[in-house]
Amino acid sequence: MSDKPDQRVFLTGHIDVPANRLEEVRAALPDHVKLTRAEPGCISFDVIEDQTCPGRFNVSEVFADQQAFDAHQARTRASDWSRVTQGIPRDYRMERASGRR
Repeated sequence: MSDKPDQRVFLTGHIDVPANRLEEVRAALPDHVKLTRAEPGCISFDVIEDQTCPGRFNVSEVFADQQAFDAHQARTRASDWSRVTQGIPRDYRMERASGRR
């Protein structure tokens, strides 16, 4: 067992996409997921369309540490995904491993 503290960062929540933007978001999503999963420090990354709430995409992310999460945020801000989803409401909760029970 490692003595190194668990520094993982977890983000969960959802993005609610208006009906008139669903097609564009769905088209951009596979590339966004692929690019994110290839980032250093990305442990897992899933964005899955909710089957019971139209337009909702459930988000679950785990990054190795705050630095990896911050790098992901910076890359995403400069991405096509950011342009496609600009202004769409999001409801996210971020936790660090040390705060999880």
